[in-house]
Amino acid sequence: MATISVFPLAESLPFGARVVGVDLAALEDEGLREELRTLFEERGLILFEVEEPSQALHVALSNVFGPLKEHPVPTVARVDPEHLPGVIDMVHDPATAGIWEVEGRVVSSWLPWHFDHCYNDELNRAGVLRAIDIPPEGGLTGFADGVQLYRDLDPALRERIAGQRVLYTLDMRYTHMRFGRPPAFREIRPMPGHLELLDYARSLPRAVHPAVWTRPDGTPVLHVSPWMAVGLEGAENPEGDALLEAVCQQIRTRAQAYWHRWRPGDFLIWDNWRFLHAVSGHPPEAPRRMQRTTIRGDYGLGYFECGARGHRLQAELEV
Repeated sequence: MATISVFPLAESLPFGARVVGVDLAALEDEGLREELRTLFEERGLILFEVEEPSQALHVALSNVFGPLKEHPVPTVARVDPEHLPGVIDMVHDPATAGIWEVEGRVVSSWLPWHFDHCYNDELNRAGVLRAIDIPPEGGLTGFADGVQLYRDLDPALRERIAGQRVLYTLDMRYTHMRFGRPPAFREIRPMPGHLELLDYARSLPRAVHPAVWTRPDGTPVLHVSPWMAVGLEGAENPEGDALLEAVCQQIRTRAQAYWHRWRPGDFLIWDNWRFLHAVSGHPPEAPRRMQRTTIRGDYGLGYFECGARGHRLQAELEV
């Protein structure tokens, strides 16, 4: 059996692990693959530090955790659909990228807290992320554990949000973000892709996901995406909005997050049913390029409003 070394991601964190020793040859060992799957279920977030990163390793590592799924939004850029299906390409072009001022910092490639595919009825199991071009400053990816978020939520809010279901739409414009936006936020230049996506977004039904769900071991998880949330099902009124805003602001201010500073050779997988993630942003003139795979799966708790079916959101691909 191939051997790896496993370390805590950080001594202060109750989640996450750091793994050294994975390569293409090691991943052929089913015993090692099972060890990695068990570690993922327990820790929720794994950083792989590899000596020879490649797109082939990215796909092979992803396949350890499940079959790949094509991104459900057709306008998202793909790396090489014919030879590397399932790998999306996220490139920051300083000439056209969005620019925002967030709490006094002027940045690009900023993302608020969210979980992937909240606008879909089916939630992917995980994502595997890799940095291709790393900015010299900023560009950190943050991860917040929903188990910790639930425990640290104000007890009165925790009681009120339990049993609630959150409505989501595929409107990625930060200027239309209703909940959990930083208090000091200003758009300098909009993200072109956000505007181009609007017509497609309007063709989709709203998705619904529980604000709190329970893992098989009985552990409750606060799983609310401030980005793209539009209200509480059955409570789209001032009282419901106030409750959702209070929860989202506590996510923003109380998350004991892990912020990853990228290095060549880093791969990160996270549990999309348990974690929220965000991006710190970086100076607009700096390059940044990330690539990601999506691991298929579903926790079975999401649905489209009024029993509707998604439009072009069911595409899946075995890789």
